[in-house]
Amino acid sequence: MSQPIGFAIVGAGMIAEFHARAISQVPEARLVSVYSRQPDKCAAFAAQLGVTAAESMEALAKDPRVQAVCITTPSGSHAESAVPLLKAGKAVLCEKPMDVSLSAVDSIISAAREGGGILAGVFQNRLGQAAQTLKKAVEAGRFGKLSLSSAYIKWWRSDEYYTSSSWKGTWKLDGGGALMNQGIHAVDLLQWLVGLPKRVGAFSATRAHAMIETEDTLSATLQFPDGSLGVIEAATSSFPGSDLRIEITGDKGSAALVNDKIVRWDFAEALPGDEAILKNENSGKIGGGTADPKAISVEGHRRLIEDLAQSILHKRAPMIPGEEARRSVALVLACYESARTGKIVEIA
Repeated sequence: MSQPIGFAIVGAGMIAEFHARAISQVPEARLVSVYSRQPDKCAAFAAQLGVTAAESMEALAKDPRVQAVCITTPSGSHAESAVPLLKAGKAVLCEKPMDVSLSAVDSIISAAREGGGILAGVFQNRLGQAAQTLKKAVEAGRFGKLSLSSAYIKWWRSDEYYTSSSWKGTWKLDGGGALMNQGIHAVDLLQWLVGLPKRVGAFSATRAHAMIETEDTLSATLQFPDGSLGVIEAATSSFPGSDLRIEITGDKGSAALVNDKIVRWDFAEALPGDEAILKNENSGKIGGGTADPKAISVEGHRRLIEDLAQSILHKRAPMIPGEEARRSVALVLACYESARTGKIVEIA
């Protein structure tokens, strides 16, 4: 490779800094430009990173140095940024959720097809060693007939977290509260491991943050196509916060994952290597954010940046294509519809 892939970042908030750090750690990538609708903030961010501050989205789309763009704006504005860049043929790595409505998500996916650019989603929890181990066990049928598959993300956010920004906790730009913003990591991990549920029934509440429009607490019951059941619990109202947890049980085994570590691994038929799995020697590198959104590892984003660069270089699909990132949004929105209407909701 003669030149690294040229990356740009749209947005200049906290998560944009993680993307910048991740790009700096990937030899196949280099940051060349940033853009924000706030000119002063954009200029300061560009100066901090030693790169160009793009004057407009149109200028960024036409910049020949830029081959890939990280979208780090508020969730409800992802399509606004991603669509023109994808139509211009740029590759896009879009932060979670891809957007806050399925129509917006679908417009992003359609733009990628139209422009021929690569579209990838940010769900770094899939990439951890423990998550990969759990996925292989599910695919190998080690759990037998699944009975319960559940996700828990009982986190804490202070009032200051919400009041520090005009968009957090709003339906328009955050798309929801604890489930759409924080809980979507667990939602995506669960559906990636065992598949998308068929039906959901949910309740939501705002228990600790009266200033927000959305929920800070939600509980949902799931029914999967094979008849197995599960639960999603998501909160930013649970002080001091508990680490993300996934539990899978069946008639031949049970396992639990906490962040990127296996904490339970019990099967009717033991296999060589089972004891080593519980040692978590190569796990624990991805996770965090339980009580502090800044307390996450940059490793997950580094792997996603590396994957997108490799996808461009080798003309292959990314690990988490746009169609995959859509699934978690569909599940979250079904939970919200159920909580709003009091009815069981089918997921198409």
